[in-house]
Amino acid sequence: MSGKKKSPSKPASSAVLTGRTEAVRVKTANKRSLASTLWLQRQLNDPYVAEAQKRGYRSRAAFKLLQLDEKFNLLGAGKRVVDLGAAPGGWTQVAVERVKPQNGKGQVVGLDILEMEDVPGAHTFQADFLDETAPERLKALLGGPADVVLSDMAAPTTGHGPTDHLRIMNLADAAYDFAEEVLGQGGAFVCKLFQGGAEKDLLNRLKRDFAVVRHAKPAASRADSSETYVVATGFRGEKRRADEAGGDQA
Repeated sequence: MSGKKKSPSKPASSAVLTGRTEAVRVKTANKRSLASTLWLQRQLNDPYVAEAQKRGYRSRAAFKLLQLDEKFNLLGAGKRVVDLGAAPGGWTQVAVERVKPQNGKGQVVGLDILEMEDVPGAHTFQADFLDETAPERLKALLGGPADVVLSDMAAPTTGHGPTDHLRIMNLADAAYDFAEEVLGQGGAFVCKLFQGGAEKDLLNRLKRDFAVVRHAKPAASRADSSETYVVATGFRGEKRRADEAGGDQA
């Protein structure tokens, strides 16, 4: 025996979802529209919905972050994490599990424009992220440079594709404006995007400030959704930020 201790592996978020079960069909009730019937049928046949309920996660979206973390090793004990667009709290729950702030180190903070129940171990509040006071409240709770900024924010849809895409890109740009200010050296930024072609400027900024920038579509993202995530790791913008601050003071 070598005597080396085997490092604990993170629990697989998708391995438990490989089994097939018989599909549940929902009959259209008198007061239920076809769209509602199809949505309910999809929910009942979604293994991530069932597994989220089993594990106590507030949404199936928790598995998106679990899968991103497994692939990119984003979270870890003692880190400072910001969760933008936190409601109903699935991503916040995963962050708390991985950061373990209850041990006295690390911090998980977040906000959403919607009301959400408190997540034990995290500090969250209800606010519009685009409100000028919201970033300062997050910084105060964070208590230091962030290791990870997560943004799963999405604007309400209008039904007009180009308009909806511009609205989500506005949120993504605002999320990175904030991340650029609070991330420490080596930090990571994860942001939801929708395919549409207007993200070039944001990607150029990320490529300037991070060692690695990649796109990812977690298995938990619905196949018919155009959502994707940009994952930027190895933040190196802190030095540029300091140089710019020094230049302003000169």
